[in-house]
Amino acid sequence: MRIFVYFLIVLLAIVHQDFWWWDTEKPLIGGVVPIGLAYHALVSLAAAIFWGLAAKYCWPHDLDDDDAITAGNEGAAS
Repeated sequence: MRIFVYFLIVLLAIVHQDFWWWDTEKPLIGGVVPIGLAYHALVSLAAAIFWGLAAKYCWPHDLDDDDAITAGNEGAAS
């Protein structure tokens, strides 16, 4: 799963460069939002989801171990 998450992040970095809509004013999404702005809103939502996956599947598990943190601090307090 870790490699898949890394792949998604690289893919997101590539599709973020939307050079195909730089000079496009139309179509308007909902009659108001330019297509480039709507695209970047979707890319931002995808980035939030991908970074959530990265935190869930790629974060080192030993950093979240409260017992190891507590045991390490007991010697420093005395």
